[in-house]
Parts: sequence; C-alpha cells; structure tokens
Amino acid sequence: MKLSKYIKNKRSRVAFFIMCILFLLSLFSEIIANDKPILVKYDGEFLFPVVKVYTDAKFGGDFPTEANYKDSFIKDNINQNGYMIMPLIEFSYNTVDYELNEPFPAKPSKRHWLGTDEEGRDILARLLYGIRLSFLFSFILTFLSSVIGISVGAIQGYFGGKTDIILQRVIEIWDSMPQMFVLIIVASVFVPSFWVLIFILLLFSWSELTGLVRAEFLRARNFEYVKAARALGVSHFRIIWRHILPNALVTTITFVPFILAGGIVALTALDFLGLGLGQEYPSIGDLVRQGKDNLQAPWIGLSVFFVLSILLTSLIFIGEGVRDAWDKRK
Repeated sequence: MKLSKYIKNKRSRVAFFIMCILFLLSLFSEIIANDKPILVKYDGEFLFPVVKVYTDAKFGGDFPTEANYKDSFIKDNINQNGYMIMPLIEFSYNTVDYELNEPFPAKPSKRHWLGTDEEGRDILARLLYGIRLSFLFSFILTFLSSVIGISVGAIQGYFGGKTDIILQRVIEIWDSMPQMFVLIIVASVFVPSFWVLIFILLLFSWSELTGLVRAEFLRARNFEYVKAARALGVSHFRIIWRHILPNALVTTITFVPFILAGGIVALTALDFLGLGLGQEYPSIGDLVRQGKDNLQAPWIGLSVFFVLSILLTSLIFIGEGVRDAWDKRK
C-alpha cells in the first residue's frame, strides 16, 4: 500500500530513478573513467589492469614499477603484440594531463568534456568519483547516526522518569556546543581521513532522530499490548525491539533521505573550508573551492553546481515522497 502510494508520486519516482542512475554510474567509476585499460591482450594473455597492477617490465619495459599505459613505448608494445581497450574517459580522478598545450584550468573540449581543474585533472572524472565518495560517506554516517540516535531515544522514551530527564539534559548540553569550533580543533589535532571525519561528524549528528523516537516511545509505552507484555514477564529489550520499535520507525524512516542530504552537504562544506578530506580523495567540496578561486573558469563552478543541485534536490524529493507515503492522513 505504501509502496503504491510512493510510486504514484511522479516527482519522487523520477528523483529515485535519477539517484539510482547516478549511484550505479559512480559505482563503476573505474570502468568509466580511468587512465588504465579495462582489458589488455598481450602475447595471447588477457590482462585486467583496472583490478590488478602490472609492472612496466610485463610489457617490455625496464622498470619494476606500475606500467604507465599512456607512455608511447608501452602503448606501441601492447599494440604490436595485442590490443588494449581504454575506458570512455581516459583519465582517473587524480590523473594530471601533462599533454595539454594550454594552461590549467583548461576549458571543455573533446579531450576533457567538462574541462580540467586548476591542477590539470579531468573534472568529469573527479565528479564521478566524488559522487560515489559522497554517497558512501553519507550512507555510513546516516546508518551509524540512526542506530545511536534511535537507541538513545528508545531508552529515553521507554524507561522515562530520571533516565529520560538525565539523558535529555545531556543531549541539550551536547547540542548547544559550537560544532564548527570543535571540528576546527579536532581537524587541527588529527589528520582528516574518511573514518576520522565520519567519527567527528557522528559526534554531532546522532541526536537528529532521538527526539522523534523518544516521543513515539513515550506515547506507546502505555499502550495495552505493552502493558500486557510486561505483565507476562517479557524482557525490556524484547518489548523495545519487537513491539514498540517497528511502530516508532514508521515516522522515523521518513527523515532518513533528509539526513542523507545533510551528510553530503556536511562533507562538501568541510572540504570547501579545508577541514575535510585531503588531496588524495576526489572531493566535490574541493571543486567548489576551485570554482570560487577560478571565476575566470566558470565551467568548474557550473559543473559542481548542477551536480550538487541534482543530488540534493533528488534526495529532498525522495524524502517528501516517503513522508507522504507513510502519512496516514493521506
């Protein structure tokens, strides 16, 4: 019933379709955009450089390091003894194009469909990898935040009394802390990495669902079926997990797409401010910063603007569709 309501919402259905396409494309970023061939046939042997590292000596070179497939010597050896199939975009997110004859950032061309950034890296490739990084980061952050927030809210609402009062005061004090200053301090002490950044943002994002779950549990803890379960000696954990939580998640699940959008915005903002991931990561926030610093190259800012607009707008429309589908008044 709820699924049919969601499907009837055309705007949410289209947004979900767009998100699925973007996510699937980003999952295959190595096959779509890479400076390594997808497939190499060399001396009758099939090789897959995308998933395995082959040395320069493997293709007739002299060095034990990884082969450079853009090197003319390696390319000629492969073509004389077989063939290689390159991806649609022959640049990875960290590949610097030294063969360009114009200064960086280079404008869009047949070689670089969306141009290059200020370091000569392909913008389209960085956006593909950046979308995947943003999705995975936001999914993990949302999952961990939801688990902690729902657990704390369930404990507050179910037990009530002093437990509820003490935890509520702790949450109010914690939420009143200046998050940006704490992030600046932590970022200056620790080297920001993927998991360190998730941990830092998790410290402040777990309480987003707590109030909603707490209210649902406070309402349901006095229902007849809960009192009956207590009278029969059912454990508190089983009552919370099996009897109350499924009903509480009905309203909670509608906020998940909005939390996902908030995770993408948080990562982009931190990378833009220089407090997020390093240069070894394909960061959308770094492209936003480059767009601001290179107003003479509008293709950088416009590319990031359209990608972020599509991502966040689609997530908001999906959230609205889920909310309407679960709304009993509709």
